Amino acid sequence: MNSVKSREAEISVHNQAYEVGESSVSDASDEVAEAKLQKRARLQKELTFQDLYENQELFDEDDDEDGDWDPSQLQKCLEVIKWLCKNCTVDNINDDVCCRICGEHKDSKILSLGHFASPFAPDEDLNEIRPTIKGLRDIDPLESAANSSTAIGFDERMLLHAEVEMKPHPHPERPDRLRAIAASLARAGIFPGRCCSIPAREITQEELMMVHSSEHIESVEVTSKLMSSYFTSDTYANEHSACAARLAAGLCADLASAIVSGRAKNGFALVRPPGHHAGVKDVMGFCLHNNAAVAALAAQAAGAKKVLILDWDVHHGNGTQEIFEQNNSVLYISLHRHEGGAFYPGTGGAHEVGYMGAEGFCVNIPWSRGGVGDNDYIFAFQHVVLPIASEFAPDFTIISAGFDAARGDPLGGCDITPSGYAQMTHMLNALSGGKMLVILEGGYNLRSISSSATAVIKVLLGDSHVCELENSFPSKSGLQTVFEVLDIQNNFWPSLKPIFMNVMSLWKMYCLAKKSKPTKKRRRVIPPMWWRWGRRSFLFHMLNGHLRVKSK
Repeated sequence: MNSVKSREAEISVHNQAYEVGESSVSDASDEVAEAKLQKRARLQKELTFQDLYENQELFDEDDDEDGDWDPSQLQKCLEVIKWLCKNCTVDNINDDVCCRICGEHKDSKILSLGHFASPFAPDEDLNEIRPTIKGLRDIDPLESAANSSTAIGFDERMLLHAEVEMKPHPHPERPDRLRAIAASLARAGIFPGRCCSIPAREITQEELMMVHSSEHIESVEVTSKLMSSYFTSDTYANEHSACAARLAAGLCADLASAIVSGRAKNGFALVRPPGHHAGVKDVMGFCLHNNAAVAALAAQAAGAKKVLILDWDVHHGNGTQEIFEQNNSVLYISLHRHEGGAFYPGTGGAHEVGYMGAEGFCVNIPWSRGGVGDNDYIFAFQHVVLPIASEFAPDFTIISAGFDAARGDPLGGCDITPSGYAQMTHMLNALSGGKMLVILEGGYNLRSISSSATAVIKVLLGDSHVCELENSFPSKSGLQTVFEVLDIQNNFWPSLKPIFMNVMSLWKMYCLAKKSKPTKKRRRVIPPMWWRWGRRSFLFHMLNGHLRVKSK
C-alpha cells in the first residue's frame, strides 16, 4: 500500500481530471459530483492508484448517476505516449518527429533501405528494397567464386536469436543489426548481386572443442531446451540461440577455408551473435562462441601457418586474447577503449603481451578516454599495427569488426567514420596477399553499422578508392597511448625501435611546447579592506533593511 501522502497526491490528480471532464455541468451537479468524489476518496484510502483502475467494479454502484465519467479519460491525460527510435532504441515523446539522440525520423525505413534511408524524413519517395537472402544458400560457392572475389556468409536463422523477455528498451544486440546491414548491401547492389554466398552449416562439436571447453559448449547447447535464459545479466539466449551460434561459427570457419584455399579472394561474415568476448570457459558480453578463434583455426587447418587477428571493436576481445595468449602462430592486436580498466570488460592493458613463449603476440592499444576518432586509429595503424603485422608476415588476416567505435554508437562513445573504417581495411588489405576475412562483432547504431559495413565491403570488392592520410596527427591522449604501447612492444619487435624513437621525439616536443607556451598572468584586483571584512554581512543587512541611516 502507498503512503498517506502518495494517496492524497493520487486523489488530487484524480480530482483534477474529473473537474476537467465536468467543467460544463451546472452548480447543482457540481455539488453531487463533489459528494461522489468524497465517497470515492474514502474508498481510495484502501486502494492504490493502480488498484483503482484494475478494480472498476467497486464503483459500479454509481454508474447510473455518473454516466459521463470515463476513467479512460484520466488514463489518457496521465499517459505520455512515446516511440522507440528504430536506429538507437532511445525513448522519444510522441510530439517529436526525430529522435532526440541520433536524429532518426520516427517513420524511418532504415530496416528496408539501410543507411540510404534519410534520417530526417520518412522516405516516402523511395522504393523499399526488402532483401530476400534465404534462397542464396543454394548457390554453389565453387561456381560463384569464379564470378565474384568477395564471399558473404549469412543465414536468416541467425535472426531468431533474440531476447524473449519484454523490457522497456530492446537489447542493443538485436536482429535488426543484420537487417539494416543486409538492406544497405541490397540497396547498393552489393549483396545479393556482386558477392557470392556460401552454404550455411552448423559448426561441429569437435571443431568447437578446439576453442572452448566441453562445459562451455554444453552450457550453450542446453539453452535450446529453454524458451528464455541468461548467462549474465546482459547475455541472453532463447531456444534458437545455440543454433544461431553454431551457424555463425560454421560460416566463419567455411569462409576462412574458402579464402585460404583460393575459392574466394576475401570475405565478410554477416553473423550474430558476436564472439570475441567468449573465452575458453566463459560466455559473456553478448557472445556465445568465439567466431574469430574458430575461423583462425580453420584457416590454419586449410594451410595458413600464421594468422593475424585485428580487433577494432571498441571493447577489448578478452575471449580471443585468452584463447591465443600462449600461441605464437596467431598474432592478436586490439584497439579498444580502456580507461585504465574502467571500461568494459576491463582487460586489455598495454602490459598484457602474452606468455609461455608467446610474449609480444598480444598487442593491446588501450585508449584512455572516449571520443577517439579516425586520426588516432590511423596513427596507431601507421606506427604500431602495420609495422608489427608486417614483421609477423601473416598468411591470413581476420578482422574482428565491431562497429561500436563508430560515430553515434550508444555504447562505444567514440568517433570513427565509415571512411575511417574503409581506410583501416585498405591498409590491412596489403597483408597476407589480400586474403582477409571480416567478421561482424559489435555495433549498435543501425545507421553507423550499416554504412560502415558497406564501406568495408566496398574496399574488399576493390570499389573504394581510399586516399591515405599523410598528416593524421593524433590527439594528446592518443599520442601518449601509442608511445606507451611502443615502449612495451619494441622489446619484442625489432622493427619498432626506430619508430619508438620518432614517437618519443614527438611526445617530448609536445610536452616541451606545452611547458614553453607563454601564460598571461592575470592581475589580481585587491578589494578595499571594508569590502573584504564585511561584505557578506553588509549585503545581508542592507538587502533586508536592517541598516538605517541615523538622522541628525
